[in-house]
Amino acid sequence: MAQNRFPVFPSRMSLQQFKIRTKGARKGHSLLKRKSDALKAKVHACLKEIYDVKNQMNEIMSTANFSHTQATHAAGDFNQKIITKVESAGIKVACRRENVVGVPILQFDKVDTGSSQDSVMGIAKGGVQIRQCKTAYSNALDLLIKLASLQTSFQELDEAMRVTNRRVNALDNVVIPKLENTMHYIASELDEREREDLFRLKKVVAKKKKDAAIAEAYRKGQEKKDRARNVENAPFPGTIIDSEPKSMMDDMNDYEDPEDNIADAF
Repeated sequence: MAQNRFPVFPSRMSLQQFKIRTKGARKGHSLLKRKSDALKAKVHACLKEIYDVKNQMNEIMSTANFSHTQATHAAGDFNQKIITKVESAGIKVACRRENVVGVPILQFDKVDTGSSQDSVMGIAKGGVQIRQCKTAYSNALDLLIKLASLQTSFQELDEAMRVTNRRVNALDNVVIPKLENTMHYIASELDEREREDLFRLKKVVAKKKKDAAIAEAYRKGQEKKDRARNVENAPFPGTIIDSEPKSMMDDMNDYEDPEDNIADAF
């Protein structure tokens, strides 16, 4: 699990950053997937067009070769005459870049320089056949230039599609799962930290309650001792009795006879 995630310190800020990175990775995966689909459709269309052009190329080259044979039969061997008269190319190929589905594609265009030297060829004989041969080979050259553009486009589009597919697979199978595992790791660590804080808080509250209960029991015990001490030190509210008890004779002497009191009265 640790090998399939990014090394990061678990925190709220890290979790937010990885959420943003995951969102960007998913958006990039979606865009690259759409680009890959567009490139695949363009490659299939280009491949179909290459197939059609190659089929046309067989017929056009056959027509051009037959026209050259007819011109040679009518005007004789005119190849050396044309080669000796040519000073510069009458037709050139220009290159340009074209953006297709975000991929720069090299395209070829036919450029006529206007320096053709065969205007006087075939005046004596075979002029029609020579012009027909020139037209046939000009059409074949146009088709060749188009085929070259298509094949170059196919190669570049195919390479771009492979690169895009590799990126899509990397995002889908490596980057996004790694980001998600990192987010899960950070979230689990934060949850564990919250549980630890909650457990620690409960332990602190229980310790405080226990200390408060001990303090209250100690206070009540002190109050009880203080009350007992006050009761022992308080004066007795009843009659004080001598420490030595009187005898029975002393009690009889202290008793007054009522007849003596009557005699004293008379």
